[in-house]
This record gives sequence, C-alpha cells and structure tokens, in this order.
Amino acid sequence: MSTQTITGSAQEVRQLIRSNAWRGITSGVAPGHVQANLAILPKDLAFDFLLFCQRNPKPCPILEVIEPGKVEPVLTSPGADIRTDASGYRVYEDGVLTAEVDTIEDYWRDDLVSFLLGCSFSFETAMVDAGIPLRHQQNGNNVAMYITNIATTPAGMFSGPMVVSMRPVKREQVVRAVQVTSRFPATHGAPIHIGSPTDIGITDLSRPDFGDAVEIKEDEDPVFWACGVTPQAVALNCKPPLMITHAPGRMFITDQRDADLAVL
Repeated sequence: MSTQTITGSAQEVRQLIRSNAWRGITSGVAPGHVQANLAILPKDLAFDFLLFCQRNPKPCPILEVIEPGKVEPVLTSPGADIRTDASGYRVYEDGVLTAEVDTIEDYWRDDLVSFLLGCSFSFETAMVDAGIPLRHQQNGNNVAMYITNIATTPAGMFSGPMVVSMRPVKREQVVRAVQVTSRFPATHGAPIHIGSPTDIGITDLSRPDFGDAVEIKEDEDPVFWACGVTPQAVALNCKPPLMITHAPGRMFITDQRDADLAVL
C-alpha cells in the first residue's frame, strides 16, 4: 500500500499503523493534520531536553510533552499510543543507532518522557493548496534532509548541529513559499536559508544525510527549513544513554489540524 493510496482521518491512519497494515513515509498522508517528530528520553535528561527545545524553537517546536511512563498524548491525540502509532522508530544508545523498529513496546520504561515536536510535513498541504508543487510527494519519496554547520544553542548535555529539510521551489514562487510557511511557526515556520547550500555547510545536495535526494531544475532554488530530525543529530553528537525517535519521514500524525496552528 503506497503513500498515495492512504486515506482517512488521523485516527484511521494511526490504526492502520498500529495494526501493521501500513508503514511508510507520511508526507501527504492525512492531509490537513499536524504531524509530529518524536524524541523520547529518560526522565533524568528530560529537563535538559525541554530547555534545549525552548532555546531552539525553529528545529524543535514543542507540541506536547507526555509525562514519565505515560503513552497517551492526551492533548494532541487522545487514545493514541506513542509506542505503536508512529510509522517507524529509531533507537539510539550512547550515540549509536542500534535499531530501527516498527514499535518500541520492547524498549518502553516507566521513566521515559516523550516529546512531540512540530514537523514541516504539516505545512505541505498549505504549500500544495498555494500551487507550490512538492517533488518528493510527486516522486513518492521522503523529503531530503541535511546536517548543516548551523550550531544549535546548547542546554545541559544537549548540543549539536541543526538539521534542515530541503524542497526545490520555482524562483517565482519562493516568496510565496516563505509567506505560506511563515504562518506555521509551530511546525518550523519560514525557511532558514534559500539558495547556496554551501553557505550552511552542505557540500552535495545529491547525498542527503536523511531521506531521498530530489532533482533541482534550472528555474528552481533549493529552500531549506529547520527540521525536527535535529534531535537525532544531537544524539549522535552528545551520546545520551538512550534516545528513541521517529524514523526520518515516518511521523506521528496527531488529531490537531494544520489550520488550528496557523497564525495571520
């Protein structure tokens, strides 16, 4: 079952994921619903990470924090289970990616605190509605993501480079893309960079650190948004004993509507 054939509400899509009927890239899935990045840490690291997110709201905008040991995101998705309802998970131990799994039930502990962070997939519906095509959706691929030379603001043990997502945009539509996405600060908001990738430490757009490369045509510019995969780069840098995240591009889909987070 491909991304293009997935239809239904956020609750219905989460049920498909939980029952293992579908697991895939969630860009374009349950359009109009807020999608979330995921970071799960032991309680003794949770305050430092909360502070890290507060100091770095572009890559890590907080949608919800779930109390230690709890698995239900009661504010954004009542009835959901954070252990089973994301499309895919990664497990980092001491800074090493040790597993990529469909559920994290076998890793769950009573001291784990879950953070749901805004995701740029959430403003893609608005971009499409504004007539801005998204090539990764057209190709059925994941969005391209890159580790940059932009340093995040440290907090406690957490520090590291910012990750960005990139979408090619026709030059005459770049201003419109900025206008559209700036209305969604809770899901990364306006781009942080437009044009030359080397200015932010990206040497080869054909080799993303996460996701899939896409063609950039002569009449297009690469446009870069802060990305919620940043905590994974931070995990590689700081080596916490345990961090569980979503698999890049395989998000947790909430019940919230994109329009509810939009600002004028």
